[in-house]
Amino acid sequence: MTTTFEYTADDIIQALQQMQDERQRDALMRFFKTGAGDYGEGDRFLGLRCPQTRMVVREVRGRVALSEVERLIASPWHEVRLCGFLLIVEEMRRVLPTARRHTEAMAARRNELARFYLRHARQANNWDLVDMTCPKILGYWLLYPQADGTMPDRGILDRLAESDNLWEQRIAMVTNWMLIRHGQFEDALRIADRLLAHPHDLIHKAVGWMLREVGKENMAVLDDYLERRYSQMSRTTLRYAIEKMGEPQRQAWLRRQP
Repeated sequence: MTTTFEYTADDIIQALQQMQDERQRDALMRFFKTGAGDYGEGDRFLGLRCPQTRMVVREVRGRVALSEVERLIASPWHEVRLCGFLLIVEEMRRVLPTARRHTEAMAARRNELARFYLRHARQANNWDLVDMTCPKILGYWLLYPQADGTMPDRGILDRLAESDNLWEQRIAMVTNWMLIRHGQFEDALRIADRLLAHPHDLIHKAVGWMLREVGKENMAVLDDYLERRYSQMSRTTLRYAIEKMGEPQRQAWLRRQP
């Protein structure tokens, strides 16, 4: 079946620009820390709420060539980049294996989409762009066999964690969300180890968040990890990791001394 590509990047940008809102733009620029020296320094916003961007994605998904998505991801506008990355998420969903359908072509397409995302990962340069996309692109990719029957190399997570780029490092951690949801914790714990001493608060939060997700699936695994590593964690990481515990257990962890 041949896909007909009906929409260009210019079409999509025009649709997004028609909804721009100056008041909302100012609020988003403050929320996403775009000031001098902040992690989102220099980012530009149209002033769209996420549901507005998703509405455009629903309208055009499956009918945009990757070459046009690449143009969206290269945009200076935050919402345009988000739209481009969410279109990759939609493309990945279309080629996930099912009980009745899992072809080599689907596996090859998953690999193409994951590699495309990795090439442009630094354009996902704020936490929302990372968190809404990497588990549903890289996470899904890592879960299923490639066209030749082998599994994708999860060492890509280690390479991302070793990057000098904050957003690639966050991708390394947050991608594990999808693996955790499928009962696979080893990679999350390994990447957490790599990032425990990271200096940035956004990584502390990401590590704690993924540890919390591990605990939601298997509290014994989280307890064991905390016993071995709590003295090496930032306070932020610990607070995020234990957030869903019962109050007595949470307070016990907070009172512990390194």
